[in-house]
Amino acid sequence: MFAIIIFGLICSSGAIASSSAGGTVVMNFDLSESAKGKEVDLWIPYPVSGENQLIENIRITGNYENAEVTTDRVYSTPMLHVFWPEGAGKRELTFSFYASRSEQRAPDLKETNAKWDPRDYAKWLASTNLGPTDGIVKNLAEEITADKESLLEKARAIYDWTCENTYRAPETRGCGEGDVCNLLSNPGGKCADIHSIFVSLARAAGIPSREIFGIRLGKEDGQDITTWQHCWAEFYLPGRGWVAVDPGDVRKMMLKRGLTPKDAVPEDLREAYWGGVEPYRVKLATGRDIDLTPKQDGAPLNYLMYPYAEVDGAPLDWLSPDTFKYKITYRNNGKK
Repeated sequence: MFAIIIFGLICSSGAIASSSAGGTVVMNFDLSESAKGKEVDLWIPYPVSGENQLIENIRITGNYENAEVTTDRVYSTPMLHVFWPEGAGKRELTFSFYASRSEQRAPDLKETNAKWDPRDYAKWLASTNLGPTDGIVKNLAEEITADKESLLEKARAIYDWTCENTYRAPETRGCGEGDVCNLLSNPGGKCADIHSIFVSLARAAGIPSREIFGIRLGKEDGQDITTWQHCWAEFYLPGRGWVAVDPGDVRKMMLKRGLTPKDAVPEDLREAYWGGVEPYRVKLATGRDIDLTPKQDGAPLNYLMYPYAEVDGAPLDWLSPDTFKYKITYRNNGKK
Protein backbone atom coordinates (compact mmCIF):
# COMPACT_ATOMS: atom_id res chain seq x y z
CA MET A 1 0.00 0.00 0.00
CA PHE A 2 1.07 3.59 -0.55
CA ALA A 3 1.30 6.12 2.25
CA ILE A 4 -1.24 8.89 2.44
CA ILE A 5 -0.41 12.29 3.90
CA ILE A 6 -3.42 14.53 4.41
CA PHE A 7 -3.30 17.91 2.70
CA GLY A 8 -6.08 20.49 2.57
CA LEU A 9 -6.76 20.66 -1.17
CA ILE A 10 -10.28 19.97 -2.40
CA CYS A 11 -10.39 17.12 -4.91
CA SER A 12 -12.93 16.68 -7.69
CA SER A 13 -15.01 14.22 -5.66
CA GLY A 14 -15.61 16.87 -3.02
CA ALA A 15 -13.38 15.23 -0.40
CA ILE A 16 -10.08 16.45 1.02
CA ALA A 17 -7.24 15.30 -1.19
CA SER A 18 -4.00 13.79 0.05
CA SER A 19 -0.56 14.95 -1.06
CA SER A 20 0.22 11.56 -2.64
CA ALA A 21 -1.68 8.77 -4.31
CA GLY A 22 -0.97 5.61 -6.24
CA GLY A 23 -2.28 2.38 -7.65
CA THR A 24 -2.30 0.11 -10.66
CA VAL A 25 -4.12 1.03 -13.85
CA VAL A 26 -5.17 -2.00 -15.92
CA MET A 27 -6.33 -1.58 -19.53
CA ASN A 28 -8.02 -4.58 -21.18
CA PHE A 29 -8.77 -4.58 -24.91
CA ASP A 30 -10.70 -7.08 -27.03
CA LEU A 31 -11.02 -6.16 -30.71
CA SER A 32 -11.72 -9.73 -31.82
CA GLU A 33 -15.29 -9.14 -33.02
CA SER A 34 -15.14 -5.55 -34.24
CA ALA A 35 -12.07 -6.29 -36.40
CA LYS A 36 -12.69 -9.90 -37.35
CA GLY A 37 -10.29 -11.05 -40.07
CA LYS A 38 -8.86 -7.59 -40.63
CA GLU A 39 -5.59 -5.77 -39.97
CA VAL A 40 -5.61 -3.80 -36.74
CA ASP A 41 -3.39 -1.03 -35.34
CA LEU A 42 -3.90 0.12 -31.77
CA TRP A 43 -2.23 3.13 -30.13
CA ILE A 44 -2.47 3.68 -26.37
CA PRO A 45 -1.14 6.68 -24.38
CA TYR A 46 1.94 5.47 -22.54
CA PRO A 47 2.72 7.17 -19.22
CA VAL A 48 6.29 7.93 -18.20
CA SER A 49 7.91 9.10 -14.98
CA GLY A 50 8.41 12.78 -14.30
CA GLU A 51 8.70 15.33 -11.53
CA ASN A 52 5.25 14.58 -10.12
CA GLN A 53 4.78 10.92 -11.02
CA LEU A 54 6.64 7.62 -11.01
CA ILE A 55 5.59 4.84 -13.39
CA GLU A 56 6.67 1.29 -12.50
CA ASN A 57 5.82 -2.36 -13.03
CA ILE A 58 4.69 -1.97 -16.64
CA ARG A 59 3.20 -5.12 -18.11
CA ILE A 60 2.07 -5.81 -21.68
CA THR A 61 0.49 -9.15 -22.55
CA GLY A 62 -1.61 -10.35 -25.46
CA ASN A 63 -1.65 -12.28 -28.72
CA TYR A 64 -0.44 -9.41 -30.91
CA GLU A 65 2.15 -9.83 -33.65
CA ASN A 66 4.13 -6.77 -32.59
CA ALA A 67 4.17 -4.23 -29.76
CA GLU A 68 6.46 -1.21 -29.55
CA VAL A 69 6.79 2.00 -27.57
CA THR A 70 7.25 5.06 -29.76
CA THR A 71 6.85 8.84 -29.59
CA ASP A 72 5.46 11.44 -31.96
CA ARG A 73 7.99 13.69 -33.69
CA VAL A 74 6.77 17.08 -32.46
CA TYR A 75 5.96 16.70 -28.76
CA SER A 76 7.81 13.44 -27.98
CA THR A 77 4.54 12.12 -26.56
CA PRO A 78 5.02 8.40 -25.79
CA MET A 79 2.58 5.77 -27.01
CA LEU A 80 2.26 2.01 -27.12
CA HIS A 81 1.59 0.74 -30.65
CA VAL A 82 0.21 -2.79 -31.05
CA PHE A 83 -0.37 -4.57 -34.37
CA TRP A 84 -2.47 -7.60 -35.37
CA PRO A 85 -2.18 -8.84 -38.97
CA GLU A 86 -5.03 -9.68 -41.30
CA GLY A 87 -6.52 -13.08 -40.51
CA ALA A 88 -5.59 -13.10 -36.84
CA GLY A 89 -8.07 -14.84 -34.58
CA LYS A 90 -8.17 -13.18 -31.20
CA ARG A 91 -7.13 -9.55 -30.79
CA GLU A 92 -6.68 -9.18 -27.07
CA LEU A 93 -4.31 -7.03 -25.04
CA THR A 94 -3.72 -6.18 -21.39
CA PHE A 95 -1.60 -3.14 -20.57
CA SER A 96 -1.00 -2.25 -16.92
CA PHE A 97 1.28 0.00 -14.88
CA TYR A 98 1.70 1.19 -11.32
CA ALA A 99 1.53 4.97 -10.90
CA SER A 100 2.70 6.97 -7.88
CA ARG A 101 1.60 10.60 -7.97
CA SER A 102 2.46 13.57 -5.78
CA GLU A 103 0.51 16.75 -5.48
CA GLN A 104 1.62 19.35 -8.01
CA ARG A 105 1.67 22.78 -6.38
CA ALA A 106 3.57 26.04 -6.79
CA PRO A 107 2.81 28.16 -3.69
CA ASP A 108 3.60 31.86 -3.40
CA LEU A 109 3.86 32.47 -7.12
CA LYS A 110 5.81 35.61 -7.90
CA GLU A 111 7.13 37.23 -11.04
CA THR A 112 10.84 36.47 -11.26
CA ASN A 113 11.85 38.69 -14.20
CA ALA A 114 14.02 35.80 -15.38
CA LYS A 115 15.20 36.12 -18.96
CA TRP A 116 13.70 33.69 -21.48
CA ASP A 117 13.52 33.35 -25.23
CA PRO A 118 10.06 32.72 -26.75
CA ARG A 119 11.75 30.82 -29.57
CA ASP A 120 12.55 28.07 -27.07
CA TYR A 121 8.80 27.66 -26.42
CA ALA A 122 7.54 28.16 -29.97
CA LYS A 123 5.38 25.01 -30.01
CA TRP A 124 3.70 26.12 -26.76
CA LEU A 125 2.88 29.51 -28.28
CA ALA A 126 1.60 28.28 -31.65
CA SER A 127 -1.93 27.97 -32.97
CA THR A 128 -3.52 24.54 -33.42
CA ASN A 129 -6.33 23.42 -35.71
CA LEU A 130 -8.99 24.08 -33.09
CA GLY A 131 -7.04 26.56 -30.98
CA PRO A 132 -6.16 29.72 -32.94
CA THR A 133 -4.20 32.58 -31.40
CA ASP A 134 -5.32 35.32 -33.79
CA GLY A 135 -8.65 36.94 -34.66
CA ILE A 136 -11.29 36.89 -31.94
CA VAL A 137 -9.00 34.90 -29.63
CA LYS A 138 -6.23 37.50 -29.87
CA ASN A 139 -8.69 40.35 -29.39
CA LEU A 140 -10.20 38.73 -26.31
CA ALA A 141 -6.79 37.94 -24.82
CA GLU A 142 -5.77 41.57 -25.22
CA GLU A 143 -9.01 42.72 -23.60
CA ILE A 144 -8.59 40.39 -20.62
CA THR A 145 -4.96 41.39 -20.03
CA ALA A 146 -5.22 45.07 -20.98
CA ASP A 147 -4.21 46.43 -17.56
CA LYS A 148 -1.70 43.66 -16.76
CA GLU A 149 2.03 44.07 -17.23
CA SER A 150 3.74 40.88 -16.09
CA LEU A 151 3.36 37.39 -17.52
CA LEU A 152 2.09 36.09 -14.17
CA GLU A 153 -0.55 38.81 -13.92
CA LYS A 154 -1.72 38.02 -17.43
CA ALA A 155 -1.89 34.28 -16.71
CA ARG A 156 -3.92 34.90 -13.55
CA ALA A 157 -6.31 37.22 -15.40
CA ILE A 158 -6.90 34.60 -18.10
CA TYR A 159 -7.37 31.89 -15.46
CA ASP A 160 -9.93 34.02 -13.60
CA TRP A 161 -11.74 34.87 -16.82
CA THR A 162 -11.87 31.18 -17.78
CA CYS A 163 -13.24 30.20 -14.37
CA GLU A 164 -15.87 32.93 -14.54
CA ASN A 165 -17.00 32.63 -18.16
CA THR A 166 -17.18 28.90 -18.84
CA TYR A 167 -19.37 26.16 -17.43
CA ARG A 168 -19.43 22.38 -17.30
CA ALA A 169 -21.89 20.76 -19.70
CA PRO A 170 -22.35 17.11 -18.59
CA GLU A 171 -23.91 16.12 -21.91
CA THR A 172 -20.64 16.81 -23.75
CA ARG A 173 -19.30 13.65 -25.39
CA GLY A 174 -16.05 12.43 -23.87
CA CYS A 175 -13.89 15.29 -22.64
CA GLY A 176 -14.92 17.60 -25.49
CA GLU A 177 -13.17 18.63 -28.69
CA GLY A 178 -11.74 21.94 -27.55
CA ASP A 179 -12.97 23.95 -30.55
CA VAL A 180 -12.10 27.36 -29.15
CA CYS A 181 -13.89 29.65 -31.61
CA ASN A 182 -17.17 27.78 -31.17
CA LEU A 183 -16.65 27.66 -27.42
CA LEU A 184 -16.26 31.42 -27.16
CA SER A 185 -19.82 31.65 -28.50
CA ASN A 186 -21.12 28.86 -26.27
CA PRO A 187 -18.57 28.25 -23.48
CA GLY A 188 -20.08 25.05 -22.09
CA GLY A 189 -18.18 21.78 -22.22
CA LYS A 190 -15.84 19.53 -20.30
CA CYS A 191 -12.17 19.60 -19.39
CA ALA A 192 -10.67 19.59 -22.90
CA ASP A 193 -13.01 22.42 -23.89
CA ILE A 194 -12.34 24.62 -20.87
CA HIS A 195 -8.59 24.14 -20.92
CA SER A 196 -8.37 24.69 -24.66
CA ILE A 197 -9.88 28.12 -24.04
CA PHE A 198 -7.32 28.88 -21.35
CA VAL A 199 -4.40 27.65 -23.47
CA SER A 200 -5.41 29.54 -26.63
CA LEU A 201 -5.99 32.79 -24.74
CA ALA A 202 -2.71 32.41 -22.86
CA ARG A 203 -0.75 31.72 -26.03
CA ALA A 204 -2.41 34.70 -27.73
CA ALA A 205 -1.17 36.81 -24.81
CA GLY A 206 2.39 35.52 -25.27
CA ILE A 207 2.32 32.98 -22.42
CA PRO A 208 3.65 29.48 -23.23
CA SER A 209 0.83 27.10 -22.31
CA ARG A 210 -0.27 23.52 -22.91
CA GLU A 211 -2.96 21.01 -22.10
CA ILE A 212 -1.97 17.96 -20.04
CA PHE A 213 -3.98 14.88 -20.99
CA GLY A 214 -4.40 12.09 -18.48
CA ILE A 215 -6.70 9.85 -16.48
CA ARG A 216 -7.90 10.06 -12.89
CA LEU A 217 -6.90 7.41 -10.40
CA GLY A 218 -9.64 5.57 -8.55
CA LYS A 219 -10.20 5.53 -4.81
CA GLU A 220 -11.53 1.96 -4.42
CA ASP A 221 -10.01 -1.36 -5.50
CA GLY A 222 -11.59 -2.66 -8.70
CA GLN A 223 -13.12 0.69 -9.66
CA ASP A 224 -14.03 1.07 -13.34
CA ILE A 225 -12.22 4.19 -14.59
CA THR A 226 -12.81 3.64 -18.32
CA THR A 227 -14.41 7.08 -18.67
CA TRP A 228 -12.25 8.91 -16.13
CA GLN A 229 -10.02 10.68 -18.66
CA HIS A 230 -9.19 14.22 -17.61
CA CYS A 231 -7.01 17.07 -18.81
CA TRP A 232 -5.73 20.17 -17.10
CA ALA A 233 -3.42 22.99 -18.19
CA GLU A 234 0.01 24.40 -17.49
CA PHE A 235 1.60 27.76 -18.25
CA TYR A 236 5.31 28.53 -18.22
CA LEU A 237 6.58 31.06 -15.69
CA PRO A 238 10.22 32.01 -16.38
CA GLY A 239 12.43 31.25 -13.43
CA ARG A 240 9.81 28.95 -11.92
CA GLY A 241 8.90 26.43 -14.61
CA TRP A 242 5.56 24.91 -15.59
CA VAL A 243 2.65 25.85 -13.33
CA ALA A 244 -0.54 23.77 -13.21
CA VAL A 245 -4.07 25.19 -13.31
CA ASP A 246 -7.43 23.46 -13.59
CA PRO A 247 -10.38 25.79 -14.22
CA GLY A 248 -12.20 22.72 -15.57
CA ASP A 249 -12.32 21.20 -12.10
CA VAL A 250 -13.38 24.56 -10.66
CA ARG A 251 -16.49 24.38 -12.84
CA LYS A 252 -17.00 20.68 -12.15
CA MET A 253 -16.90 21.26 -8.41
CA MET A 254 -19.36 24.13 -8.76
CA LEU A 255 -21.76 21.76 -10.49
CA LYS A 256 -21.28 19.22 -7.70
CA ARG A 257 -22.19 21.92 -5.19
CA GLY A 258 -25.42 22.64 -7.06
CA LEU A 259 -24.26 26.02 -8.34
CA THR A 260 -25.40 27.33 -11.73
CA PRO A 261 -23.25 28.88 -14.48
CA LYS A 262 -24.50 32.29 -13.35
CA ASP A 263 -23.37 31.85 -9.74
CA ALA A 264 -20.17 33.48 -8.55
CA VAL A 265 -17.06 31.29 -8.49
CA PRO A 266 -16.31 30.33 -4.86
CA GLU A 267 -12.93 31.63 -3.77
CA ASP A 268 -11.87 28.34 -2.21
CA LEU A 269 -12.27 26.58 -5.55
CA ARG A 270 -10.63 29.38 -7.48
CA GLU A 271 -7.55 29.24 -5.26
CA ALA A 272 -7.44 25.42 -4.97
CA TYR A 273 -6.84 24.99 -8.70
CA TRP A 274 -4.57 27.99 -9.29
CA GLY A 275 -0.95 26.86 -9.24
CA GLY A 276 -1.56 23.22 -8.45
CA VAL A 277 -3.62 20.07 -8.74
CA GLU A 278 -4.30 17.14 -6.42
CA PRO A 279 -2.46 13.81 -6.99
CA TYR A 280 -5.39 11.62 -8.12
CA ARG A 281 -4.49 11.90 -11.80
CA VAL A 282 -1.87 10.41 -14.12
CA LYS A 283 -0.27 12.44 -16.89
CA LEU A 284 -0.42 10.58 -20.21
CA ALA A 285 0.32 13.05 -23.01
CA THR A 286 0.67 16.60 -24.30
CA GLY A 287 0.20 18.19 -27.70
CA ARG A 288 -2.52 18.72 -30.28
CA ASP A 289 -2.88 17.65 -33.94
CA ILE A 290 -0.83 14.52 -33.31
CA ASP A 291 0.68 12.32 -36.01
CA LEU A 292 1.18 8.96 -34.33
CA THR A 293 4.18 6.67 -34.76
CA PRO A 294 3.83 4.66 -36.95
CA LYS A 295 1.65 7.23 -38.67
CA GLN A 296 -2.07 6.58 -38.69
CA ASP A 297 -4.05 6.53 -41.95
CA GLY A 298 -6.64 8.90 -40.53
CA ALA A 299 -6.30 12.61 -39.86
CA PRO A 300 -3.99 13.93 -37.15
CA LEU A 301 -5.43 13.25 -33.70
CA ASN A 302 -6.92 16.22 -31.93
CA TYR A 303 -5.18 14.90 -28.82
CA LEU A 304 -3.95 11.56 -27.48
CA MET A 305 -5.81 10.84 -24.25
CA TYR A 306 -8.02 7.91 -25.24
CA PRO A 307 -6.85 4.72 -26.97
CA TYR A 308 -7.03 5.00 -30.76
CA ALA A 309 -7.42 2.12 -33.23
CA GLU A 310 -7.70 1.64 -36.98
CA VAL A 311 -9.15 -1.43 -38.74
CA ASP A 312 -7.78 -1.74 -42.27
CA GLY A 313 -6.90 1.95 -41.97
CA ALA A 314 -10.36 3.09 -40.87
CA PRO A 315 -10.59 4.67 -37.38
CA LEU A 316 -12.79 3.12 -34.70
CA ASP A 317 -14.95 5.42 -32.62
CA TRP A 318 -13.07 5.47 -29.33
CA LEU A 319 -16.21 6.54 -27.46
CA SER A 320 -18.38 3.70 -28.77
CA PRO A 321 -18.14 0.55 -26.61
CA ASP A 322 -20.12 -1.41 -29.22
CA THR A 323 -17.32 -1.15 -31.77
CA PHE A 324 -14.23 -0.39 -29.68
CA LYS A 325 -14.23 -2.67 -26.66
CA TYR A 326 -11.91 -1.80 -23.82
CA LYS A 327 -12.09 -1.41 -20.06
CA ILE A 328 -9.80 0.45 -17.67
CA THR A 329 -9.72 -0.64 -14.02
CA TYR A 330 -8.06 0.85 -10.95
CA ARG A 331 -6.43 -1.59 -8.52
CA ASN A 332 -5.38 -0.48 -5.06
CA ASN A 333 -2.93 -3.34 -4.72
CA GLY A 334 0.52 -1.81 -4.36
CA LYS A 335 3.28 -2.26 -6.90
CA LYS A 336 3.03 -6.04 -7.29
